[in-house]
Amino acid sequence: MSFFDLLTGKPLATSEERAEHIGPIAGIPVFGLDALSSAAYGPEAALTLLIPLGFLGIQHIVPISLAIIVLLAIVYVSYLQTIEAYPHGGGSYTVASENLGENAGLFAAAALMIDYILNAAVGISAGVGALVSAFPVLQPHTLALCLAILALLTLINVRGVKDTGSAFLIPTYLFVGTLLLVIIVGAIRAFAAGGHPAPIVAPPRLPVSASMLTIWLLAKVFASGCTAMTGVEAVSNGVNAFREPTQKNAKRTLTIIILLLMIFLAGIALLCRAYGIGATDPGAAGYQSVLSQLVSAVMGRGWFYYLTIASILAVLALSANTSYADFPRLTRSIALRDYLPHVFMIRGRRLLYSHGVVALVGFTGLLLIVFGGVTDRLIPLFAIGAFLAFTLSQAGMVIHWKRQGGPGSLRRMIINGVGAFATGVTLIVVLVAKFTEGAWITAILIPLLIFIMSGVKRHYSRVSREIAIDCPMRIENLTQPLVIVPLDSWNRITEKGLRFALKISDHVQAVHVDAEECCDEVKQMWQQNVAMPLQASGKTVPELVLLPSPYRFVIGPLVDYVLQLERDFPARQIAVLVPELVVKHWWQAPLHNQRAQLLKILLLVRGNQRTIVINIPWYL
Repeated sequence: MSFFDLLTGKPLATSEERAEHIGPIAGIPVFGLDALSSAAYGPEAALTLLIPLGFLGIQHIVPISLAIIVLLAIVYVSYLQTIEAYPHGGGSYTVASENLGENAGLFAAAALMIDYILNAAVGISAGVGALVSAFPVLQPHTLALCLAILALLTLINVRGVKDTGSAFLIPTYLFVGTLLLVIIVGAIRAFAAGGHPAPIVAPPRLPVSASMLTIWLLAKVFASGCTAMTGVEAVSNGVNAFREPTQKNAKRTLTIIILLLMIFLAGIALLCRAYGIGATDPGAAGYQSVLSQLVSAVMGRGWFYYLTIASILAVLALSANTSYADFPRLTRSIALRDYLPHVFMIRGRRLLYSHGVVALVGFTGLLLIVFGGVTDRLIPLFAIGAFLAFTLSQAGMVIHWKRQGGPGSLRRMIINGVGAFATGVTLIVVLVAKFTEGAWITAILIPLLIFIMSGVKRHYSRVSREIAIDCPMRIENLTQPLVIVPLDSWNRITEKGLRFALKISDHVQAVHVDAEECCDEVKQMWQQNVAMPLQASGKTVPELVLLPSPYRFVIGPLVDYVLQLERDFPARQIAVLVPELVVKHWWQAPLHNQRAQLLKILLLVRGNQRTIVINIPWYL
């Protein structure tokens, strides 16, 4: 086994695809990390906005979290129906396209692509934030740590869905176990102390209230807290990754994910209020994440604290894996409808849609660099794409059940209708509340992406019309082409090109561009090595064409000559044979001129349907 195979896994045959399918146990790490880990940064994003209210601010986190949990329950029930209706994957793009039309589908596609990229960036930056919170000395290296984790995640994910799920099992369940234990122990201590437990390690003192809670601030806090709902769609989009029975396993996975997320959101909110824990400024010295304060307050700063923080770091960073699982599937679905380049439909050596992974990594890395790897700067861009996708998906499901009809369809329409209304209202709140803080970027990016995808679709439609044919092969005008062979000097490469030219046509021209005023030497070489042997054997001698080039240009005169032949012979094909040296090692290429490559590019760009370019390689 090669080192590359050891690093990325051996290639998988198409017949091995079934073995790559997963069950609920592995499904939670693969599709649930985004949703579960959002419990770490969703409440913190909300509490950060409540900092000006001081101690009074944390009193409001419980009702806000409960409102988010109710919304989460509505979306959960709605997506159970989506899984039932689309057993092969019912992401927002598919549902919206099939039920609301292509334009709605493009809105969902653009929203989801932005959401998945942001999820990867936010997850990684939040994970590094947790690490920096435990080890403040690492704060200057935030961006480098983010990019290192992105590279590690990519390396793990290129091994395939099954290996990825196995790799993430331990950190995922360690995170779930430690956080549940913190919530249980914290709740018991709070109950025993009558709702006012003494923290083992006191959290930073909250400032005195400097402002009052307003409707506008409440809307902004709710909008930030709603980032905890991102990733809920992942299971419905990847149903076909589950083993049989696919729908049952997908529903079971989604149920476990949503139940755990509800417990986390409720537990964190209640314990923050009980222990007096608020957010600290993420850009200031001495920053501590909310979960770091919570674990310290409930369990102290012993080994369990560092184990929990390590699991939070791991899961936050690994939460980007949901994007790795779903972004390539999404881009494939879009490409199947011709709205993205067709390379996104190609599966790589490990049965992954590799080009989707490359695009995700590139855009995520760019976001991390632009925003310095700081979660708080990325949060305002988040959630809009998710809630737009939620709304379009649920609205599409209403139309789906209406068309399907039959028993129970009205009940299902109502469920999805309530989901569409709830997420639609939330989308408006999030967009308005976060618009000036960076949400305007997402509001611009979505139409821009739609414009780009529409352009890709127009291109593919035009190509399809132009290359379509509705008749058998034409048999007229099957005359031999006029063959052009560029001639520099007499060598094995030139000989190979001329020999092939004489095999395919009786009308061959060897064209030499005289850039060094050596016409006499070329004529002598031609007569001795080409003309005389062919005449002696009774074969037709190709025509030698000498093109003057007083300014020593080679490629330009040759291309102009070929274009002139196209005009002179409007009924014939022109075949240009390009002899070229192919070196054995990549580093040898710069040692030889690249005129052959440039000639091919110019002929392809400036030629027409009657010009054919043929490579004649000589392998060194």
